[in-house]
Amino acid sequence: MSAEAARSVCPAHEDVEQEAPAVVSRPGRDPALRLLEAMLFAAGEPLDEATIAARLPEGADVRGLLADLSADYADRGFNLVRVAGKWMLRTAPDLGFLLARDKPEPRRLSRAALETLAIIAYHQPVTRAEIEEIRGVSTNKGTLDVLLASGWIRLRGRRRSPGRPVTYGTTETFLVHYGLDSIGDLPGLDELRGTGLIDARVSAGLTVPLPSDDPALKDDEDPLEPEFDLSFAPESDEGEEYGGEDEEG
Repeated sequence: MSAEAARSVCPAHEDVEQEAPAVVSRPGRDPALRLLEAMLFAAGEPLDEATIAARLPEGADVRGLLADLSADYADRGFNLVRVAGKWMLRTAPDLGFLLARDKPEPRRLSRAALETLAIIAYHQPVTRAEIEEIRGVSTNKGTLDVLLASGWIRLRGRRRSPGRPVTYGTTETFLVHYGLDSIGDLPGLDELRGTGLIDARVSAGLTVPLPSDDPALKDDEDPLEPEFDLSFAPESDEGEEYGGEDEEG
């Protein structure tokens, strides 16, 4: 009996089982690499290697897969980059200007806020009094408030000194915003001189400390009280300079 004849005698009401379509993957494309690609594309925040490994097939070479994917995207419109010790997809640097019109205009930090943020990044853990000593001018509380509200700095602990002042440090959000893999990627003295941010004629005794954002408390720090709270200053309108002004010393 021909296939056409066989179909003609099959009852019209009888359900005929059909095979599910097979999943087709590109020849030579590692399924684990495809899964990694999908995870990074869907992630709303950078992923660390432990999180990635937990979702990949057992025994997958996470670092090898990340290296392969990074090389694959090196000349594409978006790249695989490592920030804050984690991995994320980010628009290629040379194409960022094309998307600028689609992004809200970022608020500009005041000079006082930028200086305060830089001091915290390089000297953490650091207290407000120590910030003022380095800057040589009193710091408005609103400056620290806006940096805390932005998520770029955090309260670390309390210094074991009279008054038990709060100590400040940077956050993972700070690293992600500035595209840094670690706090150690901040420029050193020679790099700062090369960019013109520090005059090449400054004293030979000038040094830039090696920054460290180790979350562990130092020997001279105590943990914050569980009930400790802090109210932030109201945020400024977009496109305006914010971060407070220096107080007269």
